Amino acid sequence: QVQLVESGGGLVQAGDSLRLSCAASGRTFSSYAMGWFRQVPGKERDFVAAISWNGGSTYYANSVKGRFAISRDNAKNTVYLQMNSLKPEDTALYYCAAEPSFTLLTNAFEYGYWGQGTQVTVSS
Repeated sequence: QVQLVESGGGLVQAGDSLRLSCAASGRTFSSYAMGWFRQVPGKERDFVAAISWNGGSTYYANSVKGRFAISRDNAKNTVYLQMNSLKPEDTALYYCAAEPSFTLLTNAFEYGYWGQGTQVTVSS
């Protein structure tokens, strides 16, 4: 079992940066694949980024590639999403997800644990 708490969201202007954090409880965080997803009202939850259990592999949605960076600190049980050059279309509720796995997971249905989300709003 793992519990996830996201933080770091907020209201920013286009071109600004934000860093989201996801703190996880539990002693086995290092064996979990982690991901970030986002959702706007009335739409499905979309994949943003994923990182493998040891941080050795990462994967990004095309829409954020080159602007966002996912990382993790297993000693702190935390995964991060650095978001640069933010655009109004990045506005969404951002969720952190976790699943025991030694491979990258990029689909929402593959994750069993979710946080409550943190809102990111980018004004033009």
